[in-house]
Amino acid sequence: MTDSIETAEEAREAGIRAAWIGLAGMMATAGLQLAIVAISGSISLFADTIHNLGHAVTTIPLLIAFRLGRRPPTRRYPYGFRRAEDVAGVLIAVVVAASAVWIIVEAVTALIEPRQLTNLGWVFAAGLIGAAGNELVAIYRIRVGRRIGSAALIAEGNHARADGLTSLVVVAAVIGVWLGFPRADAAAGLLVAVAVVWILVNSCRTIFRRLMDGVDDGTVERIESVAGGVDGVRDVGRVRARWAGHRLEGDITITVDAAATVADGHLIARRVNEELRHGVRHLDHVVVHVHPN
Repeated sequence: MTDSIETAEEAREAGIRAAWIGLAGMMATAGLQLAIVAISGSISLFADTIHNLGHAVTTIPLLIAFRLGRRPPTRRYPYGFRRAEDVAGVLIAVVVAASAVWIIVEAVTALIEPRQLTNLGWVFAAGLIGAAGNELVAIYRIRVGRRIGSAALIAEGNHARADGLTSLVVVAAVIGVWLGFPRADAAAGLLVAVAVVWILVNSCRTIFRRLMDGVDDGTVERIESVAGGVDGVRDVGRVRARWAGHRLEGDITITVDAAATVADGHLIARRVNEELRHGVRHLDHVVVHVHPN
C-alpha cells in the first residue's frame, strides 16, 4: 500500500479543505498588512501585501477546479473534468505575473521619488506576522498536496512559503531605513518582485509539464516494476501515464503465455490492475492490454 489517499473523492475533499483554510489564513494576514500600509506608506510592505492578496485570489480558480473535478464524464468530456486543475494553474500564473508588474512599477516610482515613511515599528511587526502566517499556510498546503498528489496545491504551498520569505525582506527594509537608507524600502520592493518572478518561472515549469502530459521521474519505471512482478506476466511492453488533476491515469501492455485462456489473461490483467493501483502513488485508473506470446 502507498501513503496516498485511497479514493479520488477523499483526495478532492482534502484539497478543497486545504484551499479554504489557506485562503482564510492569507486573507487575515493580508488584511492586517493592508491596514498598516495605509498608515505607513511602505512600498516594500505594499509589494508584499499585493503579492499576498494576489496569492489569495489565485485560490479561487483552484477551488473551482476541485469542484469541477467532481462532475462525472460526459460524451463531450469522456475523461471527465479533472484537468480543470491544470487550467487553474495557468490562471494562477497569469495573476502572479500581473502582481509582479504592479510591484515593479510601484517600486521604481518610489526609487525615483522617495516617500516619507511613518510607523515603521508597525511595518516591522507586519513583516514578521506575514512571514509567520504564510509559513503556516505553506506547511499545511504542501503536506496535503503531497498526500493527495496535487501539483497545484503543492505549488500554492511553495508560493506561500516564498511569500513568507518576501515578508522577511520587508523586515530587512525597515532595518535599512532605521540605519539611514531611505531608499531601502523601495529597493526591498524590487527584491520582492524578483522573488515573485522566480516563483512564477518555477511554478510554470510544473504547470506546463502536466499540460504536456509529463510525469514525475521514476513513475514509468515504477509501473513497469510493479506490473513485471505479477505472476503470469512474461514481459511489460508500452507504458504510458499522465496526470488528470491530482490523480494519475495510465495504460500498459503486458505479455502472457500464448497457451493461457481468455479467462486466464483476464485474471492476470485484473491482478496487474490491482497491484498497480496499490503500488503506484496516486494512480487512479489504468487500462491493461494483454498480448499472447
